[in-house]
Amino acid sequence: MSTQKFCLALDLKDDQKLIEEYKELHQNVWPEIIKSIKDSGITVLDIYCSGNRLFMIIEANADFTFHKKSEMDANNEKVQEWETLMWKFQQALPWAKQGEKWVLMDKIFEL
Repeated sequence: MSTQKFCLALDLKDDQKLIEEYKELHQNVWPEIIKSIKDSGITVLDIYCSGNRLFMIIEANADFTFHKKSEMDANNEKVQEWETLMWKFQQALPWAKQGEKWVLMDKIFEL
């Protein structure tokens, strides 16, 4: 089965205490969140941090779509609870659309 790869970006609030708390929460992500990620077709999800900028790299099966994931998340109370908690730490990128959190990045080079 073919794999899709996506890279996304998001900023954290520029507050070292909040950044550390965010990192700690991601060392023990709720099991319901892990399940929802896997159930959507995502096989690998890595988040990297540089300062207050986050980069997420997703590998997903051929059936994965962000639309399907968004619908699943909207109907999952635990995911909504997690996302609400995450907004305590996160801030939208300046060029993000209204209500958009993680912004899909464009690939500009490949070796």
